[in-house]
Amino acid sequence: MSLEGAGTLFRKELLRFWKVGFQTVAAPVLTAMLYLLIFAHVLEDRVQVYPGVGYTSFLIPGLVMMSVLQNAFANSSSSLIQSKITGNLVFLLVTPLDHRAWYVAYVGASVVRGLAVGAGVLAVTVWFVPLRMAEPAWIVVFALLGAALLGSLGLVAGLWAEKFDQMAAFQNFIIVPMTFLSGVFYSVNSLPGIWFTVSHFNPFFYMIDGFRRGFFGVSDISPWTSLAVVAGAFVGVAALTLRLLASGYKLRV
Repeated sequence: MSLEGAGTLFRKELLRFWKVGFQTVAAPVLTAMLYLLIFAHVLEDRVQVYPGVGYTSFLIPGLVMMSVLQNAFANSSSSLIQSKITGNLVFLLVTPLDHRAWYVAYVGASVVRGLAVGAGVLAVTVWFVPLRMAEPAWIVVFALLGAALLGSLGLVAGLWAEKFDQMAAFQNFIIVPMTFLSGVFYSVNSLPGIWFTVSHFNPFFYMIDGFRRGFFGVSDISPWTSLAVVAGAFVGVAALTLRLLASGYKLRV
C-alpha cells in the first residue's frame, strides 16, 4: 500500500467534508441538540434508567454515539456515490492506489468526521447536565470502532448504489432504523418480550451500550460482550469492503 498516496486521498476526503462544514458538522450537532431539548423536557422527571442517573444524562451519550455512527456512514457513502454519478471517480481509478489505500483514506476520513460531530454534540449538550466519565477507555474504544465500522459500511453502500435513490433507501431503511432502535432513547431492558430479544441482534445496540458504559460505569450488558460483537462486526464488514474494492465491484464498468 502506498502510504503517501493513501495520505493524499485521506487529506482530499477531509477537505471535501470540511469545506461544507456548516452542513456536515454544524447541522448534525443542531439536530442532536433539538432531540435533547425535546426528549429531556418531556421525560426528565418521568424516567430514570440507572439509579442516580437522570434521563438527560442518560440520553446525552446515546445522542453523541448516534451522531458519530450516522455521520461516519454518511461521509464515505456520499463521497463514493457522488464520485460515481458525477464521473470524477475515473481520476482515482487511473492512479496506482490499491484497494487498501482506498480503504484507509475513506474510512479514516469517516472516522474523523464522525468523531468531530460527536465531539461537537458533546460540547453543546454537556452544558445541560454535568457528565462524569467513569471508564473513559470504553468511550474511546467504542467511538473509534463504531466510526470505523460505519465508515466501512458506508463504502459498501457507496459501491452497491448506482443512484442517489438507492443510497437514500439504504440509509433510511437500514441505518436510521437500526440506530434509533439501538437504545439511544431508552434502555433495552425496558422492552417487552420479542423486542428485547430482537434488540440483541442489532449491532448498533452494542456500540451504544458500550459507549454509554464509559460515562456511567453501568450498562445493560457486559462491555466485554459488546466489544466482542462490535469488533467481530468490524472485522467482517472490513473484510467484505476490502474484497469489493479489490475486485472493482461496480467501479470498473
